[in-house]
Amino acid sequence: MATDHVDRLRREGRIAIVGASLAGLRAAETLRAEGFAGSLTLIGDEPYEPYDRPPLSKSVLLEKASPHRTELPRRRDIDAKWRLGVAATGLDLSAKRVKLADGDEVEYDRLLIATGVRARPWPKEAEAGLDGVFVLRTRDDAAGLYQRLRSGPRRVFVIGAGFTGSEVASACRERGIPVTVAERAGGPLVGALGGVIGAVAADLQHENGVDLRTHVSVTALEGDPAGRVRAVHLSDESIVEADVVVVSLGSMRNTEWLAGSGLGAGPRGIACDAGCRAFDFRGIVTDDVFVAGDVARSPHALFGYQFLSLEHWGNAVAQAETAAHNMICRGADRRPHLWMPAFWSSQFRVNIKSVGVPPMGEQLMITQGSLAERRFVGVYGHLGRIVAAVSFDNCRWLEFYQRQIERGAPFPVDYPTVDRRPEGRQPLSSDFPDPSLPTHGPTVTLSGYSPADQQLVFHPARH
Repeated sequence: MATDHVDRLRREGRIAIVGASLAGLRAAETLRAEGFAGSLTLIGDEPYEPYDRPPLSKSVLLEKASPHRTELPRRRDIDAKWRLGVAATGLDLSAKRVKLADGDEVEYDRLLIATGVRARPWPKEAEAGLDGVFVLRTRDDAAGLYQRLRSGPRRVFVIGAGFTGSEVASACRERGIPVTVAERAGGPLVGALGGVIGAVAADLQHENGVDLRTHVSVTALEGDPAGRVRAVHLSDESIVEADVVVVSLGSMRNTEWLAGSGLGAGPRGIACDAGCRAFDFRGIVTDDVFVAGDVARSPHALFGYQFLSLEHWGNAVAQAETAAHNMICRGADRRPHLWMPAFWSSQFRVNIKSVGVPPMGEQLMITQGSLAERRFVGVYGHLGRIVAAVSFDNCRWLEFYQRQIERGAPFPVDYPTVDRRPEGRQPLSSDFPDPSLPTHGPTVTLSGYSPADQQLVFHPARH
């Protein structure tokens, strides 16, 4: 019976994908590649077909790519019905229907939720609406900010020194635009990589002419009588004049439309098992609703089955492919999602890459290169095991450390490859901030073990 049901689903079933971005597109392609011949509907709240987001804070702001020309390449024809520019507003699990903002409904036999995240806005609505105040997440966001940078602003003010904020600051300095960055923590990237690495990132910003303000928060954005932003007020009572403000306070997972649906969804994402099947609010796994991409919270065997929320490009692709495979195969053929967390960033002419889960590491060893030279590899340890590695302009070692993470290699590191410099001999405290306090920039959120756990942890994140 189960075999007949799967075969019928593959031939004539209805699959809906909510989220028409990277994960949604790659899932649709995988479904067709693995023989799904039924009806396929992709629902997206933006009016555009899937496009690539990482270039928006890098190439686009430097005029190396147009914000309207970052479409994702298609790997195959997906023969799908597109419902673009209309948001999903509700889900009826029992009737198997997705409710849309235009009043329509989409019926399904299996559903994939890949709604991703959105930029966290400036919390004071009137100030957020001032002309010259931007967030950066969508194609339209990038187009607006790009045009404003082209017009030659007197000063750009960036709120938050996570990856997006730091990349924006880097683009401004490369364009010769004065820029001030405010960060409530002790340095850039500390939520993602810890204070030791954050100090290196701070030196990079200072050396490139960034006016970096740390241990401060923004208290108000001041507008002129015409409604244009003109100054930023800080908690140390200083005031910085600026005609462009970029709010880079991390992201919010797009789960509000699932309120009352019965799924285990909340501010930290949608809980799912290793096979990408969504949990309901009681912690019971569903069999016809799957989750992939930035909005998912899934357990990872390499990290103690901790639920991880990842905002990484590669994770979105790998999880979408796993979810799509599991949606249309027999139970015995399902496979777990075990992608190794990894991300990259380019800022101030330095290439930063990481594997594993740095925020898990309470200790850090610099194993290759030197912090002073800004060319190094740092390895993070947790409970005697290697859990992550980060490189600045030295990524050739990352594949080696990825294998060490996968095999549970011991920490501290003791390999012949470790440089015998003073900073490479002993582990240091990685100096992450208190996880209960809000910080800007983590790319991984450690969000607990139980899908029914209601504790809220505010950890903005980046791809």
